[in-house]
Amino acid sequence: MAETTESGSGTGEAVSPPRKSSWKYIGPGIVVAATGVGAGDLVATLIAGSKFGYTLMWAAVIGCVVKISLAEAAGRWHLATGRTLFEGWRSLGQWTTVYFAIYVVIWGFVYGATAMSSSALPVVALFPDGPDLKTWAIIMGLIGLVFVWFNQYAVFEKVMTVLIGIMFVVVVYVALRVGPDIGASFAGLVPVLPDGSLLYTLGLIGGVGGTITMAAYGYWVNAKGWTDSGWMKVMRLDNRVAYITTGIFVVAMLIVGAELLHSSQLALTKGDRGLIDLGTILEDRYGAVTAKLFLVGFFATSFSSLIGVWHGVSLMFADFVERLQRDRRGAPVDQGTAREVAAGVKERSLPFRAYLLWLTFPPMTLLWLDQPFGLVVVYGVLGAFFMPFLALTLVWLLNSSRTPAEWRNGLLSNAMLVAAGLLFIVLCVQQVREIPW
Repeated sequence: MAETTESGSGTGEAVSPPRKSSWKYIGPGIVVAATGVGAGDLVATLIAGSKFGYTLMWAAVIGCVVKISLAEAAGRWHLATGRTLFEGWRSLGQWTTVYFAIYVVIWGFVYGATAMSSSALPVVALFPDGPDLKTWAIIMGLIGLVFVWFNQYAVFEKVMTVLIGIMFVVVVYVALRVGPDIGASFAGLVPVLPDGSLLYTLGLIGGVGGTITMAAYGYWVNAKGWTDSGWMKVMRLDNRVAYITTGIFVVAMLIVGAELLHSSQLALTKGDRGLIDLGTILEDRYGAVTAKLFLVGFFATSFSSLIGVWHGVSLMFADFVERLQRDRRGAPVDQGTAREVAAGVKERSLPFRAYLLWLTFPPMTLLWLDQPFGLVVVYGVLGAFFMPFLALTLVWLLNSSRTPAEWRNGLLSNAMLVAAGLLFIVLCVQQVREIPW
């Protein structure tokens, strides 16, 4: 495969590492931030702000540190070993394949409908005289399908950068518009647990930006053209940018919740529709222009998550299928997978496109039907277990001989990943308890 001298170009080829890290190379971090922060995450943060004001600001900061540690570990595995995360999971035993196979099929089916509906909600609010929600949801799914099908990582990253730019400007503008209390914001950095806030606190630490897209981060690192440990410093800078950006989103939405909702004792609908409620409140307080601008930001948030999952999880699925095919053939494990991702081979593969179709068309049936009871239960259980699965398998992989000694976990990395694993286990138990059995 040809090497290029244009470091970090995102052109779909392995590139030569730069002599030092630089802001101009960042990209996968922007993608993971845009994908990981969905409309539902923003609503959860708003509700926390509306209930407890600025008191849980410290939890948002800790949450960013936890996510930085997790994503850094996933990226470090890809760069240090030249192998993908799924290859690492396969080395831990057959159970990982069984879990991932069930998870990725059921999760994709339900998430596809959720993502399409979430992207359609702000469009319906912006154009109330146009098509209905189901029609717009189908249109959003088809646009996502066509975009990811015909474009590779370089174009995908540019579009995601534009979308996160819109998200950033809108969310920060709204936070400034409602008038943050600077003193209370800094006071909120002192760890305090008000009565009844434990679950909201854990949710803030573990929720925003914490999805399967964190596992996809290493694949986007490879797709950028970063394939070996020479890119480690760049990846770490890129990862910090991702979760500092996420942290700004969380802080801004906490401010909105604290100033606009907490002081007025206003409540939002849970889930994505809560942002429609917020748009109505903003229109009443600050006028139609602010409300419409917010809806544009809502669309950028939802649609970036849609195309991010369409691309990133399809990459993971393509790698999953390829691993199974190689195992059946008895082919030896090689070190070339990261370069295959960098070359765009997986983005053109049949499994990648098959999963794209799976994310798009079967979920459209759920737009007309309530989610079947059994499917809701299985989806909830599998989803709840994913983040503990990710955190604890990374601890396993990065402390073993599977990782070159130079890049194994140190004390700090182990402490952060174990803490993340324990946090996600607690959240997992809570999520399972809340499933409508």
